[in-house]
Amino acid sequence: MIAVIQRVSSASVTADGHHSSIESGLLVLLGVERADDASDVDYIARKIRELRLFRNGEKAFDRSVEEIEGRVMVVSQFTLAADCRKGRRPSFDAAAPPDQARPLYESVVAALRAAGLSVATGVFQADMKISLVNDGPVTVVLESRKDR
Repeated sequence: MIAVIQRVSSASVTADGHHSSIESGLLVLLGVERADDASDVDYIARKIRELRLFRNGEKAFDRSVEEIEGRVMVVSQFTLAADCRKGRRPSFDAAAPPDQARPLYESVVAALRAAGLSVATGVFQADMKISLVNDGPVTVVLESRKDR
């Protein structure tokens, strides 16, 4: 599983008549790969909750989204699994098919909510328009298979 996590002062997503937004928190672009399973869900959800990406007074990177009671927006993005090493067209062979990716994506959202976080989402497998104000800027990339 690949997650691009951005600390934001605001973010919103619009797709197919759906609109959601958050204020201070994290925007998570989440890509699910074929080899992913429940252990990847647990790892990514825990890291999203616990990563210290927020300021505590003068001390940078000292508080997590849980600690600041921030919000999280999770948006599915299969293109994160793209392999661009050969040619000019990305290969998406590593991306999980929708019937595998959807339940894992939804499990990440459910795990974050079960931990008490306020979570907004995009629309799975939709063409979405995302707006954000990156705070910092702070952007980190997690890869569940490489990070453990």
